[in-house]
Amino acid sequence: MFGPFRLTNPLSGGLLWKIPFRLSRHQKSRQRLRLRHVDHVISTLSSALAKQAKSIRKIERWKEVMPIEQEMLAKDKYSVFDRKVKRYRKGMHKVPKWTRVSQRLNPPGF
Repeated sequence: MFGPFRLTNPLSGGLLWKIPFRLSRHQKSRQRLRLRHVDHVISTLSSALAKQAKSIRKIERWKEVMPIEQEMLAKDKYSVFDRKVKRYRKGMHKVPKWTRVSQRLNPPGF
């Protein structure tokens, strides 16, 4: 249909999502940089506390449980577990506030 009443994407198919299916290479590099920044902060805090002969339980637990950026698999860096999705994974960028939350641990095998 032509003219002023032609169909547009939002009108023909409902809500038009503007989130691409995959992360771009720039988003991936920024995600890796964020992970490295967190690793750097944790190592700085633990070394500063070690100099004062102190420790904090939460930082020690973080160092035990959470892998550093170089140890993580690519699928863990860029996607998260979601039981509602077909293959149990969805892109990190589809999580609300994905730049602010640490999603380093996922269930084993997924």
